Parts: sequence; C-alpha cells; structure tokens
Amino acid sequence: MEFVIKISQFLLSLSLLIILHELGHFIPAKAFKTRVEKFYLFFDVKFSLFKKKIGDTVYGIGWLPLGGYVKIAGMIDESMDTEQMAQEPQPWEFRSKPAWQRLIIMLGGVTVNFLLAIFIYIGMSYFYGDTFLPNENIKDGLEIENTVAIKAGLQTGDKILAVDGDEIETFSEIPEKVLFGKEILIERDGVQSTIKMPEDFLAQLLDSKEKGLIKLRQPFIVVQVPDTSFNKVSGLKKGDIIVGLNDYPTKYTDEVKIALEKFKGQTVSATVKREEQKIILPLKVSEDALLGLVVAGQSTSKTLEALGYYDYDVKDYGFFESIPVGLNKAKDKLVSYWDQLGAIFTPSTGAYKGVGGFKAIYDIFPSFWSWQVFWSITAFLSIMLGVLNLLPIPALDGGHVAFLLYEMVSGRKPGDKFMEYAQMVGFFLLIALVLFANGNDIYKAIFG
Repeated sequence: MEFVIKISQFLLSLSLLIILHELGHFIPAKAFKTRVEKFYLFFDVKFSLFKKKIGDTVYGIGWLPLGGYVKIAGMIDESMDTEQMAQEPQPWEFRSKPAWQRLIIMLGGVTVNFLLAIFIYIGMSYFYGDTFLPNENIKDGLEIENTVAIKAGLQTGDKILAVDGDEIETFSEIPEKVLFGKEILIERDGVQSTIKMPEDFLAQLLDSKEKGLIKLRQPFIVVQVPDTSFNKVSGLKKGDIIVGLNDYPTKYTDEVKIALEKFKGQTVSATVKREEQKIILPLKVSEDALLGLVVAGQSTSKTLEALGYYDYDVKDYGFFESIPVGLNKAKDKLVSYWDQLGAIFTPSTGAYKGVGGFKAIYDIFPSFWSWQVFWSITAFLSIMLGVLNLLPIPALDGGHVAFLLYEMVSGRKPGDKFMEYAQMVGFFLLIALVLFANGNDIYKAIFG
C-alpha cells in the first residue's frame, strides 16, 4: 500500500509538471500561429498508450515516463527531423518566425515552471500558514548524531547561531545551511566560537551512508513495552517519559543514552513523567546499554509543544498577505537550488555523488498521503525543472535560448547543419547526465 501511495504521488506530480511545462511552449506557439505537430505526456518510443489528432496536433500519452514533449514544426529538436528541415520554410514553421517570437516560445516552459512554484507557495501560505520553530526558542541546543558532523567539530547541545555570516532565524534553515556552509558560528556552554567546515563535507556525508545530520533533541517517550522485554513488569506504560536515571537528569533521549552507558548491567531508579505527575520505577539496563523498549522517534511539533519542550510560532496569512510570503519562499528555494547545483558542478565538494535520478525523486515522496507535503514537493520540483531546463545545453530549452540570444545580438542565425550537430552533442550530453543520475540511484540501491 505504501508503494501505491508513493508511486501515485510521484506520477501525479511528474505528469502535472510535464503537462504544464509543455503547455508553456504550446500556448505561445499557437498564439504566434506556429504549427504544433505533437503534444505528448511521456515518451512514445515505438508506440503510444493513447493518441488522438485534433486539428494539426496529435495529443498522446507515451509508455515511457521519463518526460514529455511538444514537436513544433520547423524546429531542430530531439526528433532530428532533417527531411522537414530540407524543405523550403513555411510560414507556419518555427524557423520562419521572428527571433523574439521564437525566444518567447522557448522560454514558455521554464516560465510556467517558475510561475507554478510561485502559485503553489502562495496557495500553501494562504491555506496552511506557517508553523516554525524560532532558533532562539531552542534553549538546550541541537542533537548531532552524525559522526562526520561530530568529526567536523559539532556536538550535541550546540546552538547554531549563524552560517557564513547569515543569522539563523528558524530551525528549518539549519540542516541545509550547514550542509553547504563554510563557517558555522555556534554557542557551546555559553561561549561562542566558529567552526570551519571541510570543503568535502558533503562528500564525507555521502560516503558515510549515515542518515540524518542535525535534529531537535527529543524526549524519551515510551511507545511500547514488548512482552519479551526484560522490563515488562517494571510498571512502564505507553506515553511515559523517562526524565531521570538514578540521580542523572535525562530531559532528552541523547542524555538517556549517555546515562545507560554508565549503568550497563545494573538496575536503576528511573524518574518517569506520567501526565502531570512524576513516579519512580525500577528499570533493568542490559549489558548493551538498552532498556528493551520501543520509543518514539521524531515527535510532531504539537507533541513537543504540549510537553513543554519547544515553543513554536504559527502564522496565518490573508490572501493578499500570502502573495509576498509565497514569492519570498519561491525566491529562497530558487537560490537554494542554484547553490546546490553550484556545489554539484564543483568536484572538490563531492556533491556530485549525491546526484539522483527518478528513484531519488520517487523517494522524496512520503509513504502517506498529505496534500500539503505533495504540493510542497511539487513546487520544489517545478523550480528544479525550470533551472535545469535553463542550462545552456543544446538539447534543453536553455541551449535553444542561448542560440536565439546570439542570433538577436549578432544578427546572424546559426546554420541548420550547425544546429543539427549541436543538438546531437547536447542530446548525448543529456543522455550521459540522465545515465549518471540514474546510475547513482542503482549504485546506492545495490551497495547501500
């Protein structure tokens, strides 16, 4: 069932992005009276799942869900229709239109991608508002479990104040900024200091295969005492929170783990918070420093706030208030993705090791259905698709735009033969990038 939910979200998001991107090309092409021969969701290699001709255009659905396309008459694209290009230009063809019209047609797809992301972020701000944890409300610092981050100098209990001179305002900013940051200003035991991160920090994280980087410190909440547990008769109940072991206070799970290491093989007096009261229960600690319990992982913001661990801020926006908020979110995501792309194309960072293909995108979606999460992921993917399509690779929109700008500036149109060769080079380069990204997915699946 989880697979069905994930794949449904993946295909719905992908289909929405492809159709709207291609509409971005289709609408201005039709507005400038340019013939569009095909409009396809997914690729129709050898055959189509569905197709119907309406007017001059064949609308269809292919069987290979790796993208989609519009085939515009008189345009040198991945179809490499050299037979059509060898004929005399016709007034309805792309090549017969003024350069400024061709530029608008080529920019239409990425324009729609960016507008879609902005629209989604505005809508989400209006319907859902924002729930966030101000950085100043993290009184006892953060939890650092990742050994690579610890080796770099971070420790559990550190408060992260700024990254590369940018002050941290909310917790949600921290993981990504630390991931790509060079200098981190922290406060440890009331003393501020700066940690210089290794240039290949991201590569080390990817090589370590450890999950997680930085998270909120969590209470030690009992979810279940299994029948096979050596603490079955201890009196612990679901929902109990262990806040002390012997005389050692354990407000957070990381403190419980440290205390258990000290009390291996012993029976301890556990201070347990149960609703509004505290009780003392005897608990056995195994030689492996375990209690034999099932405990909660990452608790929700509502749970953490109700227990008094963190104070979250909630902001609701009116319709007009949500517009600048949504615009700002789209801008931040665009800048963030551009920074990530820059890291990927800088070999010394090792970020290229984290490049993923369709499997990586599929994995982003949760195993439960949430429209809020779905729209958030779709908005980010729309920005990602827009940025990638603007790369000056001939097989992408950005390649066509680069040649059109050259034509408009120089007054000279690149020859058809040159465009064919450029398209071939761009196509093979694009295939190489796709193979590399999806090859990374396969490698990770096999070697973990």
